[in-house]
Amino acid sequence: MTEPSSSPAAEGEPGRVGLGPRAAAMLVFGSSAAVLVVEIVALRLLAPYLGLTLETSTMVIGIALTAIAFGSWLGGHIADQVDPRRLIGPALGVSGAVVALTPSVLRTTAEWAPAVLLVIASLTILVPGALLSAVTPFVTKLRLTNLAETGAVVGRLSGVGTVGAIVGTVLTGFVLVSRLPVSAILLGLGALLVAGSAWAEWRTRGWRGTPALTLVILAGGLGVTVAPGGCDVETKYHCARVVADSDGGDGRTLVLDGLRHSYVDVDDPTRLKFAYVRAIASAVDAAFPRGAPLAAHHLGGGGLTLPRYLAATRPGTRSLVSEIDGGVVGINRERLGLPSQAGIGVRVEDGRLGLRRLNTGSRDLVVGDAFGGVSVPWHLTTVEAMNDVRRVLDENGLYVANLIDHGGMDFARAEVATLRETFEHVAVLGEPDDIGQGPTAGSRGGNLVVLASGRPLELRATQRELDARRTGWKITTGWKITTGGDLDSWTGDAPPLTDDHAPVDQLLQAHGPQTGE
Repeated sequence: MTEPSSSPAAEGEPGRVGLGPRAAAMLVFGSSAAVLVVEIVALRLLAPYLGLTLETSTMVIGIALTAIAFGSWLGGHIADQVDPRRLIGPALGVSGAVVALTPSVLRTTAEWAPAVLLVIASLTILVPGALLSAVTPFVTKLRLTNLAETGAVVGRLSGVGTVGAIVGTVLTGFVLVSRLPVSAILLGLGALLVAGSAWAEWRTRGWRGTPALTLVILAGGLGVTVAPGGCDVETKYHCARVVADSDGGDGRTLVLDGLRHSYVDVDDPTRLKFAYVRAIASAVDAAFPRGAPLAAHHLGGGGLTLPRYLAATRPGTRSLVSEIDGGVVGINRERLGLPSQAGIGVRVEDGRLGLRRLNTGSRDLVVGDAFGGVSVPWHLTTVEAMNDVRRVLDENGLYVANLIDHGGMDFARAEVATLRETFEHVAVLGEPDDIGQGPTAGSRGGNLVVLASGRPLELRATQRELDARRTGWKITTGWKITTGGDLDSWTGDAPPLTDDHAPVDQLLQAHGPQTGE
């Protein structure tokens, strides 16, 4: 081999050729960790525009793996043609610049040129991922000073890179995302990569290009402040904003990942703005004596619109909410005026696990409102999950859920088929075009409300409540109830969803304006 090995003295002296084992391990560890940080944070950046779905996750993982494979192959090839000392610093520096610019570029593209969002998103993962993955073969080439140690050097650096990827994954998922905005994570990572570039250049060539890349980092920070799509709060799961009524009233809309999720009137919790929330309230008021307190469980919290409504209209009601996002719970307390004593208890937990903690027959009502318009927690849709819902309801209990679907309504039909596997009585509330038959069926899409119970449903009373609440709805036809043979025809041959097979992301068709609490 022609490459000289590094002495201990060379590791601490600028301008000396070679790369010592500690410096090599640091470069491989850091670059591998950075690739995984970029991958995980990219999912967070894209969720408001593409949804946190199986397809989105698969796409991002696939692009990241492509970047790793391409960068490793190309880096190894180039390292045999060019002195790797000339490559490590630029690879780190350029990747740092791209990473720092990613938040502003992606958010601006999503708002102003959504048609090319996937292309831009792919590039913001591919470019830094490939450059960072090329660092390992660059470093390996420098460390291969003795053919007798080839296996040990390659194995050692490969192991260090894998550990770096693990640390990057765990650190991002368990620490960084819960404590920092994604824009701050990427800006900080970009700055670290540029600093690493300067350090690598200082050790080998005294390169002077770092100041220019530092300006890129500053530009990225400025871009984040002016780019569209900003959040009031970045929680573990959402980009969240609270929008006050334009007329200066007490109404506030909770927007999660760009979708209107909940509407809350702080002074009048009986004011229900969204049509589907009024439909749920109609079904509940028809099913139980007016004013009677209930024991209710809510899968998904959002703005806690329904728990507030029940507390106001049925004094003494005990509502327990399973909300997976602690940040959303904090917004309710700090921005949406949730009173501390309202008979509403909130657990920060997964809804499926929350159901398992409840005693059999302990609830009059279960409200399912964790399904969004672009992503759905599939494990809350299955026969097994519905069996848990049925278990916690008493013999006269009611399950009511908000569904969002469009087009052929394949997900909504499958969910209704799932409920009919579990409950004797099932009905669907929605606009006639969405739950009817014929050429216009499903042409609009949007929210549906499904009812399920072990006892006969109060359909006539529910329809009366629906008709009475039409005032102020932005629809002219009113909602209708579908059950029995009509529901059989609408559901068709849709298969029930199970824990073993629930292709919810493939069934769901998301487009158009959506709301979900």
